[in-house]
Order: sequence, then structure tokens, then C-alpha cells
Amino acid sequence: MTRSPRREYIKQNTTEFSFTILRKRLFAVITAITFLFCIFLGRFFYVQVIWHEELMYRALDQWTREIPVVAERGLVTDTNGEILAGNESAYSVYARANAVKEPERAAQVLSALLDTPFEETKARLCDHSRSEITLIKQADKTLVQKLEGANLAGVYYARDNRRVYPYGSLASQVLGFTAMGNEGTTGVERYYDEYLAGKNGEILYETDLVGVEIEGANAAYLPAESGLNVKLTLDYRIQAIAEEVMGRTLASTNAKGARCIVLDPNDFSVLAMVNLPAYDLNSPPRDDMEALNALSRNRVVSDIYEPGSTFKIVTAAANIEEYLRGNSKAFSNEHVFASSRTRSVDGTTIRCWSDHANGKHSNQTLAEALNNSCNPCFVDIALALGKDTFYKYLNAFRFGTATGIDFSGEAVGMLLPQGTVRDCDLARIGFGQTIAVTPLQLACAAASAVNGGYYYTPHILKEIYSSDGYVSERFEKALIGRTVGEEASKILSGMLEGVVRDGSGKHAYIEGYRVGGKTGTAQKYENGVIAQGKYVSSFVGFFPANAPKYLCLIIVDEPQGGYYGSTIAAPCAKEIFEGIISLKKIAPFQ
Repeated sequence: MTRSPRREYIKQNTTEFSFTILRKRLFAVITAITFLFCIFLGRFFYVQVIWHEELMYRALDQWTREIPVVAERGLVTDTNGEILAGNESAYSVYARANAVKEPERAAQVLSALLDTPFEETKARLCDHSRSEITLIKQADKTLVQKLEGANLAGVYYARDNRRVYPYGSLASQVLGFTAMGNEGTTGVERYYDEYLAGKNGEILYETDLVGVEIEGANAAYLPAESGLNVKLTLDYRIQAIAEEVMGRTLASTNAKGARCIVLDPNDFSVLAMVNLPAYDLNSPPRDDMEALNALSRNRVVSDIYEPGSTFKIVTAAANIEEYLRGNSKAFSNEHVFASSRTRSVDGTTIRCWSDHANGKHSNQTLAEALNNSCNPCFVDIALALGKDTFYKYLNAFRFGTATGIDFSGEAVGMLLPQGTVRDCDLARIGFGQTIAVTPLQLACAAASAVNGGYYYTPHILKEIYSSDGYVSERFEKALIGRTVGEEASKILSGMLEGVVRDGSGKHAYIEGYRVGGKTGTAQKYENGVIAQGKYVSSFVGFFPANAPKYLCLIIVDEPQGGYYGSTIAAPCAKEIFEGIISLKKIAPFQ
């Protein structure tokens, strides 16, 4: 019987359709198998490669007991290598709940030794959710000796290091302190912690499944890496002199605070930085956070204030430089300022501190205006230079900008935006009001004004080195920019020497030595209004005046009784300079 073509066609198409479906199903199965294989392969790769380190750690943690080997923290020294922050041996005590055989007895012994509640100690020893607990850190050797005698299974100790500060409160806000875990918390200890900290090691002992050490098992030792040492620019002898002088002033004036910074004007390295009252770094008040925060604050770097008449150094420098550049609006050194006690600007009256009676402050040149600290003369200068020119110098002296010192928490001060400044504001900025600065900013600005006009990055670090003496980093002086020229700086230095020799800074005068400087007395503001009876007395001085090597800024906050910078702050600078002269055996000029 012959098949019809139609039936053959249908049968052929049906067969092809069946094969197509079969191929699709087979492809789907192969794709699914491949996908599952890729998942398994990916998981295998993740476990073997990516998760490998963590799994190894987990296994190691399960079958070993680790005793930490604490790295010795690097030293902090002064510029002469004198140790300011060092270490002494201490011990940390640990426990493993799985290995503690007699928790009742262990809790009794430990609570007595550590002066902790018995129930709390027992609960910690029985806490199996944690593989290891820390019972105490930085304990004395006597405690460890008693612990050894008790022979408590599952309780062990490791050698630790405790930070010590040989000079107690010396430069306390600069150095800072460490936490109980030896991490830097404040000051240099915090800023350079990554260098000082080092890297901890450990000793590994094999244990059984429940964490009990296997008798006779070998131990693996991973040594610790000691931290690097940090050498500062501070000279502990100058620091001690400055702190002693400022401490006596703080006590005699019953002031709220006393601060001081000593700079080398040739590279802006910090030779001393004083914040009083201070605290003993070996026993900071950790239980009173408010007191600790207040005492550990480096106010020379982090606090701002209205500088008052010490700021006239900047105004005078700007005027002298502009005159030398041919600016017709600037005043010559021979110009005689009007003798009136007051200036009226934008409807406000600005007065001199002196009543100008009996011819006082009449017919003053710029040098005499500095000697007398006469506000109206500096109002004239600021207004004559104008907002654009004066702000050019304010920016060059880096007011309203961080100096870049290697210390955390630096404030930038308060400088009114140029576009918002009125004439009355500009006039007051000219003699140190309506502007707020940090002591560091003012010291750096004054240093630049008298060192030839060079503004460097202030710094505390001298170098970072290892215990074998290898220096890994050394601070090189960094010039940021110029403020004024050499000639203007020389002229200004001579005028400021006259302030100490003949004017308001005479209490800083030292026979046989060329000292320059400027006094300042500023009223304090609270809630936007003048706080009656509250002043900041200050003085910035330098010597030798013809080639400065030391610059000192003194600030006494709210002295009681007398409050003029000339009688409160200037004598402090004199004593500090005399101490440096004696220390360095500096001969008088011939």
C-alpha cells in the first residue's frame, strides 16, 4: 500500500519537532548543571581562596591559645634626646572560661586581688560565649607574683608596657597621653600614633577542643615589632623655664589661665608650648571627663581670642611694606599722626586707651605710635590702606587659615569675609579688635614680620627614628610664602626694639641684649558684649632684635588686679628670655 505524500510530510515534521523539543530540554538540563557546577566551583573558590585566611584563623583560634606579646611603644624625646614619654614593664591578666576548672575558687582569688565584686568576676569566668576575657591590663609585677602562687587553671598573664612620663605635667597638652590599651588619645601621642604604636606579636600554645592547653605541646612565637621613636623640636629646658615663669604668674595674678609659645623665627619650630593649668600625665583624671577635656586641651593651637594691640605689628608691617612699594596711601616713617584721642568711623567712636592729657600721644610718628600703642594711629593706617590692600596682608599672614602645624584640633580663627567688612570693622581690625586668632597664628605672623618676611609651616616634629638610630623621616622647613620684604621687616624690627627700650614694653628690656616686642591688653566679650573687668594681657617679644633666634608670645587670661600687658605679660617674656640666655650662655652684644 503506497503512503500518501501528505502523511509522509506530517510524519517528518512531527519527528523534527520532537527532536527540537528534545534538544531544548537537553540544553536546559546542561545549562542547569553548568550553572550548579559554577555555583559549587565559585563556593569552592571562595572557601579555599577568599575565606581561607578567616577559616585558618578560626581553626587556629579553636585549637590554640594565644598570649599577646605587646609591642613596646616608641619613645617621645625632646630635641636633645631627653625622654619625655617612655615605658615601664607591666602585665595583663587573661582567662579562658573553657579552661577554668574551679570558677568558684578562681573568682574568690581574683576578686580579692583585683578588688572586683565576686559575683561579677565569677560570671565573667563562666561566660563560655567568649573564648577569652581580659581581667586587668597594666598590672604591677607584685599582683602577678601573687597570681602565680594561686596556681589558677585557665588564668594566665602576659607582659605589657605602661606609658610613663618622667617629667609629670611638663608639656602635658603637647605630649598627650595614651589609653589603657596604649593607643594615643591626645596630643603628640595621638597625632603620631601610627609610628609610635608598633605591631603586637603573640605566643601560640596548642589546646584541646575545649581550650585546655595540651601538656608538652610546642609553642609558636611571633615577635612584636617595637614602635618608632619621635623626636620633637621642643627643648625640655626651655619648656621648664617657661612653665615655671607662667606658673608663678598664674598664681600671683589669680588668672583663669596662662599660655606661652616660644618659636624659632628661622623655621617656625616650636621650642616650648605652655598651657596652664596643667595635669600630671602619669595620672590623668580619667574619671572626670569634663576636667580631663579642659586640662588636656592645647589652647595655644585650638582656642581663639581678640589679640588687641599685639596685632599692631601686622598693621605696621603692611603700612611699611606698602610705603616702600610706592603706595601713596601708606604713611612714611616720618609721618605725624593727628593727636586727637578719638576717631569717628561710620558713626562709631574709637578711643585711645590714654586720655591724651598734657600733650600725651601728640605729634606721633609710626614708631612712637607703636611705643604708645595708640589705637587712632592704626585706625588711620587701616582705613588709608583700604579693604583690598589690608586684606591682602591679612591673607598673606594667614589669618582665617590654619597654619598647618602637625597637631590635631587646630582652629582657623575668625576673620570677617572681605565682602561684609565695613569701614568701622576695618578700623578696629587695624588695632586688633573684630578679629580673633589663635596664639599660634599670632606668634607665626609676628615671627614672619621680623624674620625678613618669611612664613614657614610651624612644626613640633623634628624626626622619626628607630631604636638603631635609623632616621625614617625628618622634618624639613617648609616655606609657605612671603608676607613683607627684607627691608620692611628690618625697619619694623627696629621700631619694636624701641617699644621695649623706650615704650610700653620696657618691662621686657634686658640690659646688654637687643629685645623687641609689643604689648597687648584686650577686653573680653561674652554673648556679644564686653565682659566688664575681664581682660587678656599679652606680649609678643623676640631677640636679638637685629637677627631674631627666639620669639615668645605670652598670654595671661583674666588676671585679677592689674591687667595691662605691659605690667603682667611683658615681665614674663623678660624672665623666659633671661632663662634662655643663661641656658644657652648667650653673650651680650658689644
